[in-house]
Amino acid sequence: MPSLPAVAAETLLQRPLDGVAGLTPAVVRSLVKEGVETIADVLALLPFRHEDRQRMEGQTFQPSEAPSCHHVLVMKTGVKFFGSRRGGGNFEAVVQHTDANALGQPLTLRWWNMPFMARAIAEGQELIIHGKIKDWKGRLSMDHPEYEVIKGDEDDEAVTIHAGRITPIYRLRGSLTQKGVRLAAWHGLRALPEHFVEDILPPPKTEGEFAGWNRSRGLREAHFPSSLESLEQARRYLALEEFYLYQLRVVRRRRDVLASGGRSLKGDGRLLSAFLQALPFSLTEAQARCVKEIAGDMASNAPMNRLLHGDVGSGKTVVAFASMLTAVEAGAQAALMAPTQILAEQHARNARKWLEPLGLRVALLTGSKKEDGSGMELFGANGDRPHVLIGTHALLHDASLVHDLGLVVIDEQHKFGVAQRAKLIQQGITPDVLVMTATPIPRTLTLTIYGDLDVSTIDQRPQQGTKIVTKVRPKTKMDEAAKFLREQIEGGRQGYLVYPLIEESEKLDAGAATKGHEQWSKLLKPLNVGLLHGRMSADEKEAVMKTFRDGAVTALVSTTVIEVGVDVPNATVMYIHDAGRFGLAQLHQLRGRIGRGAHSSFCVLFVDEKDEEAKERLAIMEETSDGFKIAEEDLKRRGPGNVLGHAQSGQAPLRFAELLADTRLVRLARAIAERTLDEDPTLSKPEHVKLREFAFEARETPKEMLQ
Repeated sequence: MPSLPAVAAETLLQRPLDGVAGLTPAVVRSLVKEGVETIADVLALLPFRHEDRQRMEGQTFQPSEAPSCHHVLVMKTGVKFFGSRRGGGNFEAVVQHTDANALGQPLTLRWWNMPFMARAIAEGQELIIHGKIKDWKGRLSMDHPEYEVIKGDEDDEAVTIHAGRITPIYRLRGSLTQKGVRLAAWHGLRALPEHFVEDILPPPKTEGEFAGWNRSRGLREAHFPSSLESLEQARRYLALEEFYLYQLRVVRRRRDVLASGGRSLKGDGRLLSAFLQALPFSLTEAQARCVKEIAGDMASNAPMNRLLHGDVGSGKTVVAFASMLTAVEAGAQAALMAPTQILAEQHARNARKWLEPLGLRVALLTGSKKEDGSGMELFGANGDRPHVLIGTHALLHDASLVHDLGLVVIDEQHKFGVAQRAKLIQQGITPDVLVMTATPIPRTLTLTIYGDLDVSTIDQRPQQGTKIVTKVRPKTKMDEAAKFLREQIEGGRQGYLVYPLIEESEKLDAGAATKGHEQWSKLLKPLNVGLLHGRMSADEKEAVMKTFRDGAVTALVSTTVIEVGVDVPNATVMYIHDAGRFGLAQLHQLRGRIGRGAHSSFCVLFVDEKDEEAKERLAIMEETSDGFKIAEEDLKRRGPGNVLGHAQSGQAPLRFAELLADTRLVRLARAIAERTLDEDPTLSKPEHVKLREFAFEARETPKEMLQ
């Protein structure tokens, strides 16, 4: 194709689909209805997988779990009506291979409840079909196959686009169809010159594994690859672009923090030593290493910006309190912000138990109260501000308590938006920042999403005498489950009963906590069964948790509101209903609520008996209690947003998340981003205008950059 000036090519990308040759008005209408209006919009709908339809199968039809592609002749058609003829009917077409030497029995194509297919397929037509062949009582059939009608020797385009090649499969919504999107992508690309879009990655591109690649080639091969090898390389190239954009942002943020100027917070060790000596246990080597790493950052003149993560029960809170004592020793105030009142109050109870004996004032500030009802007042007798301030997002709205803020600890940081974190941090004069998460984060995610932070990893758990036995079971076993739970409760233990929804939904086939509470109250009668969910007020939730902690409630029906921070050592049983609806990392967090005491614990993941996919995915929960292994598996299967629990605020979803497992690709993106900002720190050069919009304005990727 002839090359065009970049401006002309970009204009062509914005061409409306009704001006693209080869697209019928019906196809255009279906696309426009879903907001796909231009060639650029179509190209942004990258396929989520491809099917290899390059080879037509031989002279016989064979049942197989894998889809196959065939060139066939329609021998007979008909509609099998059920009920009255005004009711529904199934359309069937009996086909045979076009090869004159074809052997074996014919194949029946079936479209359930679609009698109108009789207007599209007729006897004597040649079709290209693609689908799975099944053997039903000796009869071979293919249900709802993808098909193309071959109208003659001149009509090769249908085969070229939909079959006889490595064929793109798109995620659909609304009125979109595979054929419609495929046709639009094919004809849209044909309407464009060879180089039709500006590159995101900077030169040079003449060396290494991506020599000869550019954005235009990457998009062409991502939609209609010339080979499986080329498809893989195209996906890697586009992933490199995406990771590069993220790295630009995190590298820029990191440089801004380092340039902002901090202060040295170095204490004499008096409080820290007293704290460590008073603990009823010794720090693990991993905890001690993290305390040392954090103290080193705080002692330097550069502001600390560090992530602390580790497995369930690895002891992050102790490390955080040790760091807060270092700030107090240096004469500064420390603050800890948690996402929920339950978690904030638990931190406050621990802080009071461990820190008040050292002579420190600890204050709690949440949305519903400014003290916990047990003497944790906000100010000292002389009006002195607290040394340690703990709270929820309410901390953002009460600056009267803040004085010389030296350290900000943010727990479960992914549940706070970027703006919320920044507002708390701005209440101090460039305070050190420690963000914590209870989810172990794979190395490639720390490089990508947390690339602006130094990372401390607690990769070791204290020696535990208790073990959590985890089993995946069909949800039909409820009577047995109730019997086992009752036995545990009669033995003095307690249990959690977790559901994915609060109330029943017509749209989602999943268990609800309110309905579950009714069922379990009957199953465990006369035992006291509690209910906890996110629509309760903070005071209501705390009241329920208090009755559970005190043992007045022996079984607690709950949603995932108990996912983090809830610590009831006497709870030894957890049943998770519709476990297939949860991510592996989230299941691991939930499971971490038990096994916290001296007794053996049991976690049962209930799934639909016929859901083989869920059983296979959840098998790793039976095999390991290593949160890092589970997080890696979750990353491969579901992407980074699910590993973290929530997508990062201010970050667009990663479209090539599965390639984050390729550390080499992530490191290359980081190196290119570092080089770009070394050469142009403010991204003010003309070729970096769009990059600046993304890297400096904390926006999602500008739409046109990924089209």
